[in-house]
Amino acid sequence: MSDDDGLVRLQKLLAQSGVASRRRCEELMLGGEVEVDGEVVTRLGTKVDPTRAVIRVSGKRLPPVSPHVYLAVNKPRGVVSTMADPEGRRTLADLVADRPERLFHVGRLDTDTSGLILLTNDGDFAHRTAHPSFEVDKVYVAEVEGEVRPATLARLREGVTLDDGPVVCSAARLVEKGAGAAKGRSIVEVTLHEGRNRIVRRMLDHVGHPVRRLTRTAIGPVRVTGLAIGSSRELTRDELGALLDLAAL
Repeated sequence: MSDDDGLVRLQKLLAQSGVASRRRCEELMLGGEVEVDGEVVTRLGTKVDPTRAVIRVSGKRLPPVSPHVYLAVNKPRGVVSTMADPEGRRTLADLVADRPERLFHVGRLDTDTSGLILLTNDGDFAHRTAHPSFEVDKVYVAEVEGEVRPATLARLREGVTLDDGPVVCSAARLVEKGAGAAKGRSIVEVTLHEGRNRIVRRMLDHVGHPVRRLTRTAIGPVRVTGLAIGSSRELTRDELGALLDLAAL
């Protein structure tokens, strides 16, 4: 892709990254839609380092050319959130056994929690995406005991104090209130940045609604929707670009 000096023409890089055709990429540049390292670039033939340049097209981050991989996995209940287990239990590695890379997980999910988890071989990305200081939203859907009232949702948004410190939901809403055979149960969706051990279960238990089932449905812009349980896929260009921005990479 690159010349001998490691640089590549910007419109060629955009086209080979799947942004659009070469001609359309040139039009985007001439129209002032392309930024490199914070500066609008309109000169055709401008060369950039495809591994280091921070490129945006119409405001969206274009991930750099990299040997790293970034996967979304829909973890089933009962799978351990590690890449190996001395007790011989099923692990995340079993779900991506066809991948040749040495991968590791971004954060964790309890063994009895299902849903979205990210795998990568990019250590900086894994650390920053999982760290609460970068405020990457993680969305969970929980089936809980009892009928959750608006005052309880407000309490979650205001914050509760657990034995290892306070936790605040950036969002909490009632998805469904049980009826018929499911009366006495509710389904709630909570969004938070935290990754502490069993944090969602402990938080909901603290407000009087023990969790029966728990699923993580989103991490930042990445949604588990459409990904079969036990399956994996590579992050899209837009998903990865948005996560790199959130993680300040």
